[in-house]
Amino acid sequence: MVATRQSHQQDESTDFSTRLSLLGLSEEKTELLNQAQALCDKCDNQSRQNTAIEMVEILAELNLDPESLATAYLTPYFLNDLISLEIIEEQLGNNIAMLLTGVAQMATISTLSHQGKGTMQVDNIRKMLLTMVEDVRAVVIKLAEQVCHLRNVKDADEEERVIAAKETADIFAPLANRLGIGQLKWELEDLSFRYLHPDTYKGIAKQLDDKRLAREAYMEDMVEQVKNRLSEAGIEAQVYGRPKHIYSIFKKMQQKNYEFDQLFDIRAMRIVVERLQDCYGALGIVHTNWRHLNKEFDDYVATPKQNGYQSIHTVVFGPEGKTVEIQIRTSDMHQDAELGVAAHWMYKEGALPGRGSGYEQKISWLRKLLQWQEEVVDGGDLAEELKNQVVEDRVYIFTPSGDIIDLPLGATPLDFAYYIHSNVGHRCIGAKVFGKIVPFTHQLSTGDQVEILTQKQPNPSRDWLNPSLGYIKSSRARAKIHHWFKQLDRDKNLSAGKEILDSELQKLDLTYKDLDPAIKRFNFKELDDLMVAIGAGDVRLNQMLNFVSDRTEDEPVIRFKAPSKVTGDKNGIVVDGVGSLMSHVAKCCRPVPGDQIIGYITQGRGIGVHKDDCDAFNNLKTQHPERVISVSWSDDINGSYALSIKIEASDRSGLIRDISSVLANEKVNVLNMNVNTVGADQLAVFTMQIEVHDLSGTNRVLSKLLQIEGVHDAKRSQ
Repeated sequence: MVATRQSHQQDESTDFSTRLSLLGLSEEKTELLNQAQALCDKCDNQSRQNTAIEMVEILAELNLDPESLATAYLTPYFLNDLISLEIIEEQLGNNIAMLLTGVAQMATISTLSHQGKGTMQVDNIRKMLLTMVEDVRAVVIKLAEQVCHLRNVKDADEEERVIAAKETADIFAPLANRLGIGQLKWELEDLSFRYLHPDTYKGIAKQLDDKRLAREAYMEDMVEQVKNRLSEAGIEAQVYGRPKHIYSIFKKMQQKNYEFDQLFDIRAMRIVVERLQDCYGALGIVHTNWRHLNKEFDDYVATPKQNGYQSIHTVVFGPEGKTVEIQIRTSDMHQDAELGVAAHWMYKEGALPGRGSGYEQKISWLRKLLQWQEEVVDGGDLAEELKNQVVEDRVYIFTPSGDIIDLPLGATPLDFAYYIHSNVGHRCIGAKVFGKIVPFTHQLSTGDQVEILTQKQPNPSRDWLNPSLGYIKSSRARAKIHHWFKQLDRDKNLSAGKEILDSELQKLDLTYKDLDPAIKRFNFKELDDLMVAIGAGDVRLNQMLNFVSDRTEDEPVIRFKAPSKVTGDKNGIVVDGVGSLMSHVAKCCRPVPGDQIIGYITQGRGIGVHKDDCDAFNNLKTQHPERVISVSWSDDINGSYALSIKIEASDRSGLIRDISSVLANEKVNVLNMNVNTVGADQLAVFTMQIEVHDLSGTNRVLSKLLQIEGVHDAKRSQ
């Protein structure tokens, strides 16, 4: 049986030896922990020691090995640079040093909760994935560290508590669930819920406490009755009431729109038997003696959850007609439900035949993720897919041969096809669900059996990438389709890029050798990759040449002649590869020289020029990607550009005069201005349109405005 969590109840003032003795560990574990403690003892850091021993207490309940416990103890010291990896390796061996390095690499997972696509480095994510696959103990130690972190911030300021709780709710608790570690999952969920929704948490806790004595007396009687019935039938079992966790109660109230008193599983018990057949024997006895609710019956033994969880759930009417939820499982299933992947890690090398499969099943999704990453290298896509695998709700789809594939909620037949293999997706021409043809946009449901119809030659459609059409849901499928078209266009883009570069390098008196720094700067492996990117428009030619020119100017000998000026239209816009065409500055974002810009071919008004992060442009690009065109600012800009700004300040006498003085001193022409006073605190909001020459001048004006007494904010607006 798995022990009930006691570690957080220990007195932190108790010395290390006493707390260690209370764990009842083996001689081998105790000896190695004493060595680790002696190594850190000279650090003389009481708070780190409390965290270290607390992590050991948590992981001891998960039955982890001596190396894991020693690594857990060292983690707070190592992550805070209080002890070096060299000393650890010298004193405790290479295995612990490598495991500790793996725990440190797991820090990358925290960034998934607050960084968007494209902001993470693929190498860091890949290292973390490799760590998780090669030695899952690093993940378990990191989860234990997060439990300690949540406990430790209970007295911190609200902002720190909320940040820790949000990170836990977004990533760590779902990861513990994905790996099946129930012992850690429930505490991570409850603590994060307590910090994020304190009033709701306290409300449920109070309702549980108000009825605790009556509920416990009721459950003692019910447990005794169930024990007697099972004993009479000759079924050996452990029967006991099980704790209800506050977050799981809240989640069920939300999902089913129930009030507290309507929940079926406030009164809950667990039956643990030794043999699989006894699970169904016990179920038969329970259903024979107590009436059950059909709609609340789930057989996760026959159909396990995504994380391998197995148990039979049923709800019966006990004495006085009160509902009781009963879980029935074998002792192995119970160990699995509480320990998850931690119960199997030691068998990953096949040391004990028949036990390795549980470990492989629980990390198979990680192996598939690594395999996919090798096919399509894109840090943003990999980060998004990892987060989706951990956090998103999933649907479970059957192949014609009966294999189960889990996909994100809302997945389509194309997502299914690309999950099977890239070539299956590329050659897909149709799909059947239970033998009936369905459209590509059909959203799959758990239990669907899907058959993919293919043709001989691959022929994916660019329409599949349009998010508004609903062909695909998963980032994995999207990345594979992108990869296909990139490869398809590679030869064409290589030729176009080479032609463009040949012309420009000749003008600048440069050679291909001069582009070596640019290859590294733009993260390419070889010159051909850079040419392909230029031909495809993924790298802007001017930006790359400016980088090369700046570096060459720093050399002792200047080997190129000054390039001729690039002349644009009346707005100072040059259409890359074409020259001067009719253009207009988009009013939605009003770019000025110095802004990164992009063009959009309109109907009848020439090229609309937007800032490259303009929301309106992103919407247009989604609808008509073929109209997007690269543009840049010319070298001979001397005009002015209209720009909208917004100023927020505390209203006072002389405020308008001070703002006007700044604008006059900077020689800024005001085209129009509007002032409103809002709120009881008399906040003055200025919206005005001004004329500027470039981005640096704009930033200088905004900086000067922010220095005015009482001005809270001054920024560009759309």
